[in-house]
Amino acid sequence: METQLDPMKDDLPLMANTSYLLVKHYVLDLDVDFKSKVIEGIIVLFFETGSQYRKTSSTGKGGCQSQFDETCKMRASELCHTPVTNVSACSSKMEHNDFAVCGKGEEDTSDKKGNHSNEEQASGISSSKDCCDIENHGKKDFLLVLDCCDLSVLKVEEVDVAAVSGIEKFTRSAELTNVSKELENLRNQIVHELVTLPADCWKEQLYYFTRCSQAPGCGELLFTTGTWSLEIRKSGIQTPTDFPHAIRIWYKTKPEGRSVTWTTDQSGRPCVYTMGSPINNRALFPCQEPPVALSTWQASVRTAAGFVVLMSGENSAEPVQLREGILSWYYYVTMPMPASTFTIAVGCWQEVKQQSFTAAIQTNIEFSLPSSQADFRWHEEICGHVEYPCRFQNSVARLQAVIPYRVFAPCCLMERCGEHLLQLIPQCLSAAYITLGTHPFSRLDVLIVPSNFSSLGMASPHIIFLSQSVLPGGSHLCGTRLCHEIAHAWFGLAIGARDWTEEWLSEGFATFLEDIFWARAQQQLSHDEVKGQQELKALLRWRRLRDEVQNSEEELQVLRPKKESTGEFSESGASIVKHGLKAEKIFMQVHYLKGYFLLRSLARTIGEASYLASLRKFVHKFHGQLVLSQDFLSMLLEDIPEQKESGLTVESIFQNWLDTSGIPKVTKWIQTNQKIRKSGKKKRKQNEAVFQKLLPDQLVLLLESLLEEKTLCPRILQCLEKTYQLREQDAEVRHRWCELVVKHKYVPGYGDIEKFLREDQAMGVYLYGELMVNEDVKQQELAHKCFSAVREHMDASSAKVVAEMLF
Repeated sequence: METQLDPMKDDLPLMANTSYLLVKHYVLDLDVDFKSKVIEGIIVLFFETGSQYRKTSSTGKGGCQSQFDETCKMRASELCHTPVTNVSACSSKMEHNDFAVCGKGEEDTSDKKGNHSNEEQASGISSSKDCCDIENHGKKDFLLVLDCCDLSVLKVEEVDVAAVSGIEKFTRSAELTNVSKELENLRNQIVHELVTLPADCWKEQLYYFTRCSQAPGCGELLFTTGTWSLEIRKSGIQTPTDFPHAIRIWYKTKPEGRSVTWTTDQSGRPCVYTMGSPINNRALFPCQEPPVALSTWQASVRTAAGFVVLMSGENSAEPVQLREGILSWYYYVTMPMPASTFTIAVGCWQEVKQQSFTAAIQTNIEFSLPSSQADFRWHEEICGHVEYPCRFQNSVARLQAVIPYRVFAPCCLMERCGEHLLQLIPQCLSAAYITLGTHPFSRLDVLIVPSNFSSLGMASPHIIFLSQSVLPGGSHLCGTRLCHEIAHAWFGLAIGARDWTEEWLSEGFATFLEDIFWARAQQQLSHDEVKGQQELKALLRWRRLRDEVQNSEEELQVLRPKKESTGEFSESGASIVKHGLKAEKIFMQVHYLKGYFLLRSLARTIGEASYLASLRKFVHKFHGQLVLSQDFLSMLLEDIPEQKESGLTVESIFQNWLDTSGIPKVTKWIQTNQKIRKSGKKKRKQNEAVFQKLLPDQLVLLLESLLEEKTLCPRILQCLEKTYQLREQDAEVRHRWCELVVKHKYVPGYGDIEKFLREDQAMGVYLYGELMVNEDVKQQELAHKCFSAVREHMDASSAKVVAEMLF
């Protein structure tokens, strides 16, 4: 497959052959080194035989051989057998002398692609034109393909899980009576028994995963690294069933690796974090990226004292001192999730401690239940996902309106976090619970990430990253963004898209639910005030969507770009994410906004109360699973059969909303937009000017309307800024103010632009373009000055887009 990929194109390849072997669990053992900007260590992967091979294996081992042909057509490359004698597991818990000594200080002999070779050892296979050409009695060896990029892989070996003390209990199954007693088969059977333990044995399972990960090796495996993959084989093994089901990989990340960013926080201290890269986590550890590869994991991460390690684990880890100056942090998860959801942030974060008032809020709302007890009938059903310790089946978790939460930030932002964020978290969590029911995850950390973060927020299991841009200017932007990220716990994480091109299933739902959650979090608002705010927000979103549709490529506006092929993949399990590497796509909001308007349209059609009940039903039916658009739409329309007569079908929604560019005619918003423009003209004829305190969204609409004016004199702009204290408003308002400053070349406001481009990088990308378009020397100098100041630490995709604007 890799030979068919054009590196100049923008599709993201998912190389892992998950149909043959499927990762069920990862054990990571890592060291974080800020001096070299490298994360180094070991990962142990535990596999189950994949679905494609299980379906055909009944015909005999030979009947599966043709299915490997596609995998064997992968990029021609030279296999590397790498006997690294002094590299160790570096684990503080190691029990075997073979892995007791750390291989620190070893010279990295990798070439530019991260391949490691020993000429003497590899000479016997170096002439191979294809990695699958090596045959044994006429049969090709099975090749395991993992997603991997920007990594230096040092060594790969099979793990002798049978050597673990006490592991005999996993060999006593009745299934083993007719199984060959050969040691290799025994090892794979042990792994099978371990990964299929019942959910109530999760503690024992984690214990034995740890023990097995520390077992000695029993033979090195041949491997080669390509642009997008790590390929592994064992000589003489032709089928996935016989391939080792537990393997250990020694590797290092690279400073330029695209899965994490090494930077400094707002206090000037070093940090590293996963920033939601388009290539996901394949430059952090070798993995299976396709969503179907749902797995659990556990990780031990060591770093210098003074640093805090936050991860997307179920537990709130406490550090353990290994030796003077070195701390170890341990996290785990028991809910199978795609590898892309793995998140880590290491820095000098400080916890913003809880105040007495937040504890009172939590006490008051702890048992706030949805208005209809009937909504909880779905809890009584058996879950449809693979077995794991599910909170939806836990009676205590079902009554937990506010899960335990913590807030972390650089020391210089702690006071600002205490102004609004701490109070908002329990309110937003409770509002989400009232709307959707059981929280899918048991706890929540919120981290204010460095200024180079390219988004306002990012949700992962048990942790949310927020941009510093949400903190100033009151609670509105902070609260709405928090609600948006909390919504992802249900839509995007607990329920994932089977095909990543259907981003709207995550972002459209989170945008729609953001308004519902925020309205319920603001308990002091009347029904009319809530509806007024939501109508205003819808208008602003329509204007934004209209502008984006007018100024973007049509193919990027399609919510289901693969149409009828959505969810399909090759026999091996490999596939691509269409436009997954396109830099400008990261800043587009069509999946958020067009998805939002589709859901809003459906809610208006069937009524909000019935619609929210259907959402709760969907959550309880599909949590812990991967879905396609038709799974939601079919279930929703089943509940409203009368709508079929009016032509509302899954097919019509595909045709009008998901499979086409542009947006359906939203007549109401077009009329409202025209009315606002006309009313604005009438008011200018009046002599009397009325100024009042406006809400943030009202200010945004005012500034957007003023942006449509051809000219505004400096006196009006000065009066506008002073009247509404625009420099003190939230980032959404200040962004529109900066646009006004650029358009009308208001020199006293250039300082506001510079401050915004430095501190609000999550929102400032397209301001660079506006500064350049005017062809004003001062503005262009300002753009270059700001870019030079932040470029070194800027998000790679953002830097690429800005550079194209400036140079």
